[in-house]
Amino acid sequence: MRTDSAPGGRVVTLTANPSLDRTLDLPGPLDRGAVTRLGGSHTEPGGKGVNVSRAVAAAGAAVVSVLPAADDDPMVSALHELGLTLASVPIDTPVRTNYTLTEPDGTTTKLNEPGPRLDEPALAALQRALLEHAATASWVVLSGSLPPGAPRDWYATLVRALRRTGARIAVDTSEAPLLALLAAGPESAPDLLKPNTEELAQLAGVPEEAVTADPEAALAAVATLHQRGVAEVLLTLGADGAVLSTADGQVWSARPPRVTVRSTVGAGDCSLAGYLLADLAGAAPADRLRSAVAYGAASAALPGSAVPTPAQVDPAGVTVTAGLPGHPTPAAAVPATGAP
Repeated sequence: MRTDSAPGGRVVTLTANPSLDRTLDLPGPLDRGAVTRLGGSHTEPGGKGVNVSRAVAAAGAAVVSVLPAADDDPMVSALHELGLTLASVPIDTPVRTNYTLTEPDGTTTKLNEPGPRLDEPALAALQRALLEHAATASWVVLSGSLPPGAPRDWYATLVRALRRTGARIAVDTSEAPLLALLAAGPESAPDLLKPNTEELAQLAGVPEEAVTADPEAALAAVATLHQRGVAEVLLTLGADGAVLSTADGQVWSARPPRVTVRSTVGAGDCSLAGYLLADLAGAAPADRLRSAVAYGAASAALPGSAVPTPAQVDPAGVTVTAGLPGHPTPAAAVPATGAP
């Protein structure tokens, strides 16, 4: 394992399946089978945990990115150029490349490679690096898909191992790893889970339309996550903002400021980063949600998988209410109290 010389940070992210994200700008709607002359292209280091790290670092907060990559991999070089602190586990296979096709109206199409297969020694080295840096962290983020070779319940295993570090744990994943995490019991439940509506529907075993069309059904599905041991649920709703629910029964909803969407890639990751930054600053739950939605909206207004700086984030433009979207409680609008 190679660790850069900078000290451990307050946030540690694990990106077990990182990627170089290549964004291709289409001049119009995708025309399958036709020759398309691109408006432009650019490549950025990515993967959900890496995106969180980039956004946290852009705000000036300390963060360590744990990931598998050779020292000479272009992924490592790109992250060094951004000034990120890395704890990298060397592997023989290059980091995968993911492709994003962006249309002028903001529609994005992603083509993701599976990533290199990690054997047991590589997985064990990643776990050791994660636990080492978690000992100095306030938050540990387990984010993204698992690479080929990792067991489906690896995130559940990591959550249990991380408990002894004292760091709080946030998880943002989907499909089989998400289902395995919640099936592993309360001892594997994270402090914060960040599903979108599709992932929430997967966990509840209902069609996505059931949670998007009926706020009460969405809240009931969120309640099942609390029953499984999850302390806080940050449910992202895309252009409709997000909902924050806590285990003590409090619920807030937030709508984003109006922005021109350029790319939604990484917007959810930036939302998670915004939430963590506000929490590190001691913000109340409503302002943690405000910061999350402001960061997600700012990300969506940027090209590719670019992450916003604090100067590009507009917390004051976010409307936060106590209660469900469209079903506020008598507390109505929640004023901002200085969240980042």
